[in-house]
Amino acid sequence: MKEIYYRSIPSPMGLLGAWASTRALVRLDFLEDNASADSWPVPPMAAQILRATADQLHEYFQGKRKSFSLPLSPEGTTFQQKVWDTLLTIPFGQTISYSEEADRLGNREAIRAVARANGDNPIGIIIPCHRVIGKDGSLTGYAGGLWRKRYLLELEGVLKQSALPLPA
Repeated sequence: MKEIYYRSIPSPMGLLGAWASTRALVRLDFLEDNASADSWPVPPMAAQILRATADQLHEYFQGKRKSFSLPLSPEGTTFQQKVWDTLLTIPFGQTISYSEEADRLGNREAIRAVARANGDNPIGIIIPCHRVIGKDGSLTGYAGGLWRKRYLLELEGVLKQSALPLPA
Protein backbone atom coordinates (compact mmCIF):
# COMPACT_ATOMS: atom_id res chain seq x y z
CA MET A 1 0.00 0.00 0.00
CA LYS A 2 1.47 3.34 -1.03
CA GLU A 3 1.70 6.19 1.41
CA ILE A 4 -0.18 9.36 0.43
CA TYR A 5 0.72 12.81 1.71
CA TYR A 6 -1.45 15.92 1.86
CA ARG A 7 -0.98 19.67 1.50
CA SER A 8 -3.54 22.46 1.41
CA ILE A 9 -3.05 25.12 -1.27
CA PRO A 10 -4.75 28.53 -1.22
CA SER A 11 -6.30 29.67 -4.51
CA PRO A 12 -8.54 32.52 -5.69
CA MET A 13 -11.41 30.01 -5.70
CA GLY A 14 -10.86 28.75 -2.19
CA LEU A 15 -8.65 26.18 -0.57
CA LEU A 16 -7.43 23.23 -2.63
CA GLY A 17 -6.30 19.91 -1.21
CA ALA A 18 -3.41 18.13 -2.94
CA TRP A 19 -2.47 14.51 -2.30
CA ALA A 20 0.73 12.90 -3.58
CA SER A 21 2.73 9.72 -3.30
CA THR A 22 6.50 9.78 -3.54
CA ARG A 23 6.07 9.33 -7.32
CA ALA A 24 3.14 11.49 -8.45
CA LEU A 25 0.22 13.76 -7.69
CA VAL A 26 -2.81 11.51 -7.14
CA ARG A 27 -5.58 13.95 -6.23
CA LEU A 28 -6.43 17.67 -6.31
CA ASP A 29 -9.78 18.77 -4.93
CA PHE A 30 -11.61 21.90 -3.93
CA LEU A 31 -12.15 21.89 -0.18
CA GLU A 32 -15.57 23.11 0.86
CA ASP A 33 -14.92 23.14 4.57
CA ASN A 34 -11.91 23.46 6.85
CA ALA A 35 -8.91 21.55 5.60
CA SER A 36 -7.21 18.98 7.73
CA ALA A 37 -3.63 19.61 8.76
CA ASP A 38 -0.91 19.03 6.20
CA SER A 39 0.89 15.68 6.43
CA TRP A 40 4.06 15.70 8.48
CA PRO A 41 6.72 14.52 7.97
CA VAL A 42 6.61 14.29 4.19
CA PRO A 43 9.36 12.37 2.38
CA PRO A 44 11.47 14.60 0.11
CA MET A 45 10.04 13.26 -3.18
CA ALA A 46 6.41 13.75 -2.09
CA ALA A 47 7.28 17.19 -0.67
CA GLN A 48 8.85 18.15 -4.00
CA ILE A 49 5.70 17.08 -5.91
CA LEU A 50 3.40 18.94 -3.52
CA ARG A 51 5.59 22.06 -3.63
CA ALA A 52 5.74 21.96 -7.45
CA THR A 53 1.94 21.54 -7.54
CA ALA A 54 1.44 24.60 -5.34
CA ASP A 55 3.98 26.65 -7.32
CA GLN A 56 2.53 25.73 -10.72
CA LEU A 57 -1.05 26.40 -9.59
CA HIS A 58 0.03 29.79 -8.24
CA GLU A 59 1.61 30.60 -11.64
CA TYR A 60 -1.54 29.39 -13.43
CA PHE A 61 -3.81 31.61 -11.33
CA GLN A 62 -1.48 34.58 -11.99
CA GLY A 63 -1.82 33.96 -15.74
CA LYS A 64 1.86 32.99 -16.05
CA ARG A 65 1.36 29.26 -16.79
CA LYS A 66 -0.68 27.61 -19.54
CA SER A 67 0.29 23.98 -18.97
CA PHE A 68 1.41 21.86 -16.05
CA SER A 69 4.46 19.65 -15.85
CA LEU A 70 3.77 17.37 -12.93
CA PRO A 71 3.88 13.60 -12.60
CA LEU A 72 0.23 12.47 -12.39
CA SER A 73 -1.22 9.18 -11.22
CA PRO A 74 -5.02 9.42 -11.01
CA GLU A 75 -6.68 6.20 -9.96
CA GLY A 76 -9.57 5.00 -12.09
CA THR A 77 -10.82 2.40 -14.52
CA THR A 78 -9.22 1.89 -17.92
CA PHE A 79 -12.06 3.88 -19.50
CA GLN A 80 -11.67 6.73 -17.02
CA GLN A 81 -7.92 6.81 -17.67
CA LYS A 82 -8.60 7.16 -21.42
CA VAL A 83 -11.07 9.98 -20.79
CA TRP A 84 -8.62 11.81 -18.52
CA ASP A 85 -5.80 11.33 -21.04
CA THR A 86 -8.08 12.93 -23.66
CA LEU A 87 -8.70 15.90 -21.36
CA LEU A 88 -4.95 16.48 -21.17
CA THR A 89 -4.91 17.10 -24.94
CA ILE A 90 -7.28 20.10 -24.76
CA PRO A 91 -5.07 23.20 -25.00
CA PHE A 92 -5.24 26.13 -22.60
CA GLY A 93 -7.89 28.61 -23.70
CA GLN A 94 -9.88 26.11 -25.77
CA THR A 95 -12.95 24.02 -25.11
CA ILE A 96 -14.58 20.97 -26.62
CA SER A 97 -18.05 19.49 -26.20
CA TYR A 98 -18.81 16.20 -24.49
CA SER A 99 -19.78 14.75 -27.88
CA GLU A 100 -16.45 15.85 -29.36
CA GLU A 101 -14.66 14.24 -26.44
CA ALA A 102 -16.58 11.01 -27.05
CA ASP A 103 -15.64 11.23 -30.75
CA ARG A 104 -11.98 11.60 -29.81
CA LEU A 105 -12.33 8.42 -27.79
CA GLY A 106 -13.82 6.68 -30.82
CA ASN A 107 -17.31 6.16 -29.41
CA ARG A 108 -19.89 8.90 -29.99
CA GLU A 109 -22.45 6.83 -28.09
CA ALA A 110 -20.41 7.12 -24.89
CA ILE A 111 -21.28 10.78 -24.21
CA ARG A 112 -22.91 10.07 -20.84
CA ALA A 113 -20.08 7.77 -19.75
CA VAL A 114 -17.56 10.42 -20.79
CA ALA A 115 -19.42 13.09 -18.81
CA ARG A 116 -19.48 10.78 -15.77
CA ALA A 117 -15.75 10.07 -16.07
CA ASN A 118 -15.10 13.83 -16.31
CA GLY A 119 -17.08 14.26 -13.09
CA ASP A 120 -14.95 11.58 -11.43
CA ASN A 121 -11.70 13.30 -12.45
CA PRO A 122 -9.55 13.19 -9.29
CA ILE A 123 -7.08 15.88 -10.39
CA GLY A 124 -9.19 18.89 -11.30
CA ILE A 125 -7.70 21.97 -12.98
CA ILE A 126 -4.50 20.11 -13.92
CA ILE A 127 -6.50 17.46 -15.80
CA PRO A 128 -8.72 20.14 -17.35
CA CYS A 129 -12.26 18.76 -17.30
CA HIS A 130 -13.40 22.40 -16.97
CA ARG A 131 -12.59 22.77 -20.69
CA VAL A 132 -15.48 20.48 -21.66
CA ILE A 133 -18.77 22.27 -22.23
CA GLY A 134 -22.19 21.53 -23.66
CA LYS A 135 -22.58 21.24 -27.44
CA ASP A 136 -24.56 24.49 -27.38
CA GLY A 137 -21.75 26.27 -25.52
CA SER A 138 -23.43 26.05 -22.13
CA LEU A 139 -21.50 25.43 -18.94
CA THR A 140 -22.71 22.06 -17.80
CA GLY A 141 -21.50 20.03 -14.87
CA TYR A 142 -18.38 20.61 -12.82
CA ALA A 143 -17.56 18.85 -9.56
CA GLY A 144 -16.20 22.10 -8.09
CA GLY A 145 -19.36 24.00 -8.99
CA LEU A 146 -20.28 25.88 -12.14
CA TRP A 147 -19.04 29.19 -10.71
CA ARG A 148 -15.54 27.67 -10.50
CA LYS A 149 -15.80 26.33 -14.05
CA ARG A 150 -16.75 29.82 -15.22
CA TYR A 151 -13.86 31.33 -13.25
CA LEU A 152 -11.34 28.92 -14.84
CA LEU A 153 -12.67 29.52 -18.36
CA GLU A 154 -12.59 33.29 -17.78
CA LEU A 155 -9.01 32.98 -16.50
CA GLU A 156 -8.08 31.11 -19.68
CA GLY A 157 -9.80 33.72 -21.86
CA VAL A 158 -12.53 31.41 -23.17
CA LEU A 159 -15.32 33.43 -21.55
CA LYS A 160 -15.64 37.15 -21.05
CA GLN A 161 -14.92 38.11 -17.45
CA SER A 162 -18.14 38.56 -15.52
CA ALA A 163 -18.75 41.37 -13.09
CA LEU A 164 -20.00 38.90 -10.52
CA PRO A 165 -17.86 38.58 -7.39
CA LEU A 166 -16.65 35.17 -6.26
CA PRO A 167 -18.74 33.56 -3.50
CA ALA A 168 -17.38 34.21 -0.01
